[in-house]
Amino acid sequence: ITYPLQKVQVATSLNNLAELYRYQGRYDQAEPLYQQALELLKQQLGQNHPDVATSLDNRAVLYKSMGRYDQAEPLYVEALEMRKQLLGQNHPDVATSLNNLANLYQSMGRYDEAEPLYQQALEITKQLLGQNHPDVATSLNNLALLYNSMGRYDQAEPLYVEALEMRKQLLGDDHPSVTTSLNNVAGLYYSMGRYDQAEPLFQHALEMRKQLLGQNHPDVAISLHNLAYLYQSMGRYDQAEPLYVQALEIAESKLGSNHRNTVTFRKNLERLRDIRNNRGILSNIRHKLGYFARFMPKTDQ
Repeated sequence: ITYPLQKVQVATSLNNLAELYRYQGRYDQAEPLYQQALELLKQQLGQNHPDVATSLDNRAVLYKSMGRYDQAEPLYVEALEMRKQLLGQNHPDVATSLNNLANLYQSMGRYDEAEPLYQQALEITKQLLGQNHPDVATSLNNLALLYNSMGRYDQAEPLYVEALEMRKQLLGDDHPSVTTSLNNVAGLYYSMGRYDQAEPLFQHALEMRKQLLGQNHPDVAISLHNLAYLYQSMGRYDQAEPLYVQALEIAESKLGSNHRNTVTFRKNLERLRDIRNNRGILSNIRHKLGYFARFMPKTDQ
């Protein structure tokens, strides 16, 4: 006989394993585990429960990571409304949901919808946790990322730098969140044309991700792509091409041929080869880099 408490514990274990697979970039293995965990929790706890909201949110994070934005949005919205109803407006889990939904809207180019959500999340987090906390750094980073995407660089830079310094102080230099901040500051400097400042930060972020995540993680592919894109912009084509190739191989293996990142990497590699073959003079007109500022949304563990 399996008792209700045991079933909830099973759901927790399924969710934790799914979280591990997502962190490792093994998205196809994570998805059915998230689904099983959610169904078990609904059976045992009902449709409206904080643990159900967490499970919805985690599954949405997975879909966001897979580029399946249309599937992620209703899950994020449902989790946010459930948390507000059950926990009140000023709760850390509500701030998490606001951050995650804003991050999705940003990825979809819906910046005007994202900004107030990020600002609400930042205010709630500061109110609950004080000015100096890893979750405050996450909110600062997210708002900076949005301003960067909107071309509001002067507003983005101080927020990025504050988040980076806070993360170094609180988490240590070798934490994945520090890597994210390094990558984002580098991306900002790229956008501002400050290539000499961007290069060492992109390089450092790449080496840290390899060390922390392994050679074949989707985030390593993003760092390889970012450095390649920088080198292409600097006219250093011989250094750019092998990095694009590595990034594309990882993305095709881990994300599939049709994922947004894979498509971007492939197009940029093709553009570079056109340039090198003297066929693509016009294709070297600078275009917006869509994936330099990668932020993995904060989820409940």
